[in-house]
Amino acid sequence: MKKSLLILSSAVSILFSCQSHTPNGAPVETQQANTTYSAAFEGQTRIQSVKTSTSYKSEVITENLGRPWGLINLPDGSFLITEKSGFMYLLSADGKQIQKITGFPTVDDRGQGGMLDLAADPDFNQNRMIYWTFSEPFEKGNLTALAKGKLSENSHTIENPTVIFRATPAYDGRLHYGSRLVFDKNGYLFMSTGERSDKMTRAMAQKTDNDLGKILRLTRDGNPAPGNPFIGKTGHLSEIYSYGHRNPQGLALDSEGQLWETEFGPRGGDELNLIQPGKNYGWGDVTYGIEYSGEKIGAGITQKQGTEQPVYYWDPVISPSGISFYTGNIKEWNGNLFVGCLSGQHIDRLVIKDRKVIGEERLLEKENQRFRDVLSGIDGNLYAITDSGRLYRISAE
Repeated sequence: MKKSLLILSSAVSILFSCQSHTPNGAPVETQQANTTYSAAFEGQTRIQSVKTSTSYKSEVITENLGRPWGLINLPDGSFLITEKSGFMYLLSADGKQIQKITGFPTVDDRGQGGMLDLAADPDFNQNRMIYWTFSEPFEKGNLTALAKGKLSENSHTIENPTVIFRATPAYDGRLHYGSRLVFDKNGYLFMSTGERSDKMTRAMAQKTDNDLGKILRLTRDGNPAPGNPFIGKTGHLSEIYSYGHRNPQGLALDSEGQLWETEFGPRGGDELNLIQPGKNYGWGDVTYGIEYSGEKIGAGITQKQGTEQPVYYWDPVISPSGISFYTGNIKEWNGNLFVGCLSGQHIDRLVIKDRKVIGEERLLEKENQRFRDVLSGIDGNLYAITDSGRLYRISAE
């Protein structure tokens, strides 16, 4: 049964400053870095700050979402939101009505696992198909699985849920599932996977005979997408699009159709990457971070021939999760990348020009929330979910 949700008020954030496209202040990061590593090029980290000149407000439109992980709009403006314990919520566009959707396969929601990201089929209006990732109990461990199913006409259940892809090998762990989803302009599905955290699996991110620490590109049936870079190459899995990733929880396409990714570093070294087919993004040979113990990772290098440099990195970490390019009502934000930050407890705004970061701003810092995912909504507003179960709407005043 649907139930009404109390619309909660929150602190209104109003910022005034100079125009946003010209960096105009000291870097937003003031804490000491974990390493003494030097950036590979100017502007790769700690870029100058910008401030939004448009007046805007933030509102909590519900705080009853349990443990949300992924957030999308359906074509009618309503929201689909995953909940880690193994189901989804359907939330009306105005935030007043919520419904629980059940019927999903069992998840392993220990640690960082559970029901993770989701995506609506490009033809959802015709077929009502939904895709989602989850940590699936498998063999003697678990893995990141991709499934699809049809949302019932009454939106109460998922019909014929079917696992269409499993990121192998399985591993008995509770960390680093990765797991964002985004459809490209051709209707193929990008899927990120983590390298499962432990040192024994870390090395697999550098190998192309497995699915750990990768960006994959799949058909709607879970098969390797045509045009993938390793199709037909011996010793390479055909579903792999890029490799050398740690724990990528952010995927988004810009206005040109280019794929961008954020991933968690260890102690320092969170990354923003521009993803190119067939490229190696370095983990666990190259990083701007160190082990949590303080020791160097591998040879302690930040550059290596044959690996790609991040467009931008953070040290200390902000723990970048979901990302979204803004296409809404605040004109100075258009084309900016918004990043939900967990340990950073803010939404990071990155101004990008010619595929380089030229300005950074932190939003909603005073809310003290772990922002898990962000969405440039089809109504022109920015939305964000938090680990505490809140859904925020950020809109022009």
